[in-house]
Amino acid sequence: MAKIDPALLTLRFNTNDKWTKTVLSDFDSFLNDHAQAEKKASGMAMSMLSHYPDRPELVSAMIDLCIEELAHFREVIKLMQARNLQLGNDEKDPYVNQIRKHIRKGDSENYMLDRLLTAAIIEARGCERFGLIGQSHTDASLQKFYQLIAESEGKHHMLFLDLATLYIDQPIIEERLDELLDVEASIIETLPLRAALH
Repeated sequence: MAKIDPALLTLRFNTNDKWTKTVLSDFDSFLNDHAQAEKKASGMAMSMLSHYPDRPELVSAMIDLCIEELAHFREVIKLMQARNLQLGNDEKDPYVNQIRKHIRKGDSENYMLDRLLTAAIIEARGCERFGLIGQSHTDASLQKFYQLIAESEGKHHMLFLDLATLYIDQPIIEERLDELLDVEASIIETLPLRAALH
């Protein structure tokens, strides 16, 4: 698998302290949202491998990712149960839904590229925000947990970029990634603050 320069996926809006304070002030709600995000990430990986069964490298990578995201889901559920919290109902993620509106339909190559790149960007945002919790939480065990989650998310976003290089020429990847990073920055900057990953 070809490697792409990690610097190409540099987020263009930095999450500010207000988000971190909002999350830490209602951490129970954040845990529920985090659990839902891990569950949805596992489902997304399963959807990708189902959509592209003819691409063995992608299938193998998505199987591993699906299992890893489910393991994260299980760990967050354990944290919730230790606090006597129950998993709530699924809620639509306004951030993810807005990003998905920019996935091009019609041309199969463009559609696959956009799915891979938007997944990479979403994972990069998760890496940034989980890292902030890992730096800021007062509970040492949660600091460690979220630092490990952030490291994992960092590997995930590079996985999606590297998969893209198997199927699409790098100049095309770089051009579209540049466009989608601007889209993501405008979306995340305007979303209301809440005790959620996005």
